[in-house]
Amino acid sequence: MSARVDRAVTSGTFSLDGQTFDVDNNVWVVGDDRECVVLDAPHDVEAILRVVGERQVRAILATHAHDDHVRVAPALAHVTGAPVLLHPDDRVLWDLVHPDVPPGGDLRHGMTVEVAGIGLHVLHTPGHSPGACSFHAPALGAVFTGDTLFAGGPGATGRSYSDFGTIIDSIRSRLLTLPPDTVVHTGHGDDTTVGAEAPHLQEWLARGH
Repeated sequence: MSARVDRAVTSGTFSLDGQTFDVDNNVWVVGDDRECVVLDAPHDVEAILRVVGERQVRAILATHAHDDHVRVAPALAHVTGAPVLLHPDDRVLWDLVHPDVPPGGDLRHGMTVEVAGIGLHVLHTPGHSPGACSFHAPALGAVFTGDTLFAGGPGATGRSYSDFGTIIDSIRSRLLTLPPDTVVHTGHGDDTTVGAEAPHLQEWLARGH
């Protein structure tokens, strides 16, 4: 059995700095027929479990801790028995959502999460949030960027705990250096590729977002 990428889309809200927005979130499930990892747990445990099916969930990997990415993470962890892994620099955001429930473990830049015979390499890509992480799966020709890089540019940096210069540095040094044909699976919206986004770096710098 070979590893594959499956997706669920959930709908709900994102709230920060006293504002609330309606959002649709991508949930990526990476694995084979026996086991998988889940990337983000936004709004709907049942929608995620429908994609997981009968597979064993090895871990729930948080790209970052905004509420629309981790709201049901403790509930999903309870159902599956899998730990929620989060970069410690995002604990301040996690605690806004789940002040009484700690994540189950830490993500660190350079570590590898193994599932279904492949490795997901953890890339610390701060900027959208301090502990934002991307996950590079060379065997799948893919990178999962959360809200760091989208089709059309970097994620938002106009709210608390975010910084435009930092996200640009992350994208430039840790994402645009990947092979151009690497598929970018994002936290919201459509896929893109590293090669499609790389030529636009100067445009993003010029517009400042």
